Amino acid sequence: MNNIVTAQELKVKGMAALNEKTQKFSETFITIRGEKSFAVLTMDQYNYLRECELEAALKESEMDLAKGKFAVKTVKRHIKDLRNV
Repeated sequence: MNNIVTAQELKVKGMAALNEKTQKFSETFITIRGEKSFAVLTMDQYNYLRECELEAALKESEMDLAKGKFAVKTVKRHIKDLRNV
């Protein structure tokens, strides 16, 4: 599996290098000096991961509500509390 594009290859080939890899692999890594520095995903993959994150946040909020882990207060009080954190 060669889902790696070097920074030099990216400079030379540009987006063509990334397009080639993302058509073959679900993720592509850009390396700088041999170290993986960036991960490239297609927009479909990114949107899927973002949706998963939002779904997890919603579940966490629902669990907090079910456990009574929330506070009812005014906007003014909420802002005051945020400034004191």
